[in-house]
Amino acid sequence: MRGFGVFFKKEITELYRTYRVFLLGAVALIFGILNPLIAKLTPWLMEQYADSFREQGIIVGEVTVTAKDSWTQFDKNFLIVLIVGVVIFSGSYVNEYAKGTLIPLVTKGLTRTGMVLSKLLTQLLAWTVYFAVTFGITWGYTAYFWDTSEIKNILWVGLFFWMMGVFLLAVLAFFSSFMNSSIQVLLGVGGVYVLLTTLGMIRSMESLLPTYLMGSAALLTGEKLPGDHAAAAGVTGAVSVVLVLLAVVITRRRKL
Repeated sequence: MRGFGVFFKKEITELYRTYRVFLLGAVALIFGILNPLIAKLTPWLMEQYADSFREQGIIVGEVTVTAKDSWTQFDKNFLIVLIVGVVIFSGSYVNEYAKGTLIPLVTKGLTRTGMVLSKLLTQLLAWTVYFAVTFGITWGYTAYFWDTSEIKNILWVGLFFWMMGVFLLAVLAFFSSFMNSSIQVLLGVGGVYVLLTTLGMIRSMESLLPTYLMGSAALLTGEKLPGDHAAAAGVTGAVSVVLVLLAVVITRRRKL
């Protein structure tokens, strides 16, 4: 994998030069704060609209918000966090082919395997920081506003949600190995997600799918145990590795 270090430095530089790192940071901060904030403001909002509800015959009682509500918001907003990350990275591979920037690098000794893995490593690092900021801020503010003594398995929840992002990065790498535009890549990733969501409706398959990891918020209340998601985590990890290997093989055969 000659040239891996050079290409990795190039990818890190590209994150800053294209302002993607700042966009990811801004989104991470916004959603990290927004998750507990929405939960915290819920009683106030319900009070403000109580008269309107009453006119429609709806009586709103006292609303009690707990740490669980904050994490429920995290669960609801996570898909948006995922989408933003995938959209930002969707053109990473195909832009290299479109602009022809890989040709001089390959002729100077960079292997295509090194290109794929350096891009993937950069995206994994960016996703990890991006997710950690969102998750960490949500965790911190939730602990500040509410009693979290009844909240369980927080780190397991974080791990499972993080793995879902890693899986989609592997899917992105796979489709980028043979598609020619970021729109095509996004459609491919979106198609996989829709397919997994549809298959998840089959009860016998649900617990084996990567999307099952996004239901791990139930771990926080003890309704489920980490072991209940072991099969989905194993399948997610194995499929991610296979997709990356396929991306490498196809990229090595692709015409520049």
